[in-house]
Amino acid sequence: MTEEPLSPAPEIDPDRRQLLRKLEERLDVRLRDVSLLNLALTHGSFTHEWHTRSTDTYERLEFLGDAVLNLVVSDHLFRRLPERAEGDLARARARLVNEPTLAEIARALDLGSFLRLGRGEDRGGGRDRNSMLADVLEAVVGAVYIDAGFGVAHAVVTCLYAELMADLEDPGGDFKSQLQEIMQQREKRLPRYRITSAEGPDHAKAYLAIVEIGGSVLGEGRGKSKKEAEQAAAEAALERLGAGTP
Repeated sequence: MTEEPLSPAPEIDPDRRQLLRKLEERLDVRLRDVSLLNLALTHGSFTHEWHTRSTDTYERLEFLGDAVLNLVVSDHLFRRLPERAEGDLARARARLVNEPTLAEIARALDLGSFLRLGRGEDRGGGRDRNSMLADVLEAVVGAVYIDAGFGVAHAVVTCLYAELMADLEDPGGDFKSQLQEIMQQREKRLPRYRITSAEGPDHAKAYLAIVEIGGSVLGEGRGKSKKEAEQAAAEAALERLGAGTP
């Protein structure tokens, strides 16, 4: 039985190219070679169905993007937390670059909708699988690095991590950090926060936030800012879980 010859990867059609441009807008970047971004979103199940080369997947870009992402996050932690010891920095980095965190960032970008998957992988829920979303996010970072260099990749990762980095510097951020660690240990997922209402004039808004996981509400809280409301919701969730507070 002879194997079918490998065919070249399919060309990027206009509709696909337009879709990739939407992702570029979300990343606030414009790549010279959009095929790199397309490659970063291509799973092996897709190449298997198209009988293309095994290297026509996101895996090599994921390998590179993992290193770039770790370096950028390490750089931010080193500069933002000058009083923290090496062990503290390592633990903080581990929380920021682990699979659940990367998957949540990928979901915020809706990366799943941009993926090229084989039919079986698609039917099996691959578009929302934590492991795949985390890998693809790293591959996208790798594509940005190859096309635009480290400076642009640094800016993209910085934007993606802006809120998480701000929480590291916020003394009240311990509530969200503690809840995140507990949920990662118990559920292997991250809690999600939603602002459900904003009342009052613009100069004196009062926000109500809820924190949930798997569709179940863990707590709610109010605050003068969205971040403050989310911290209050995380604190309420910790009390409900009997985990105490920092």
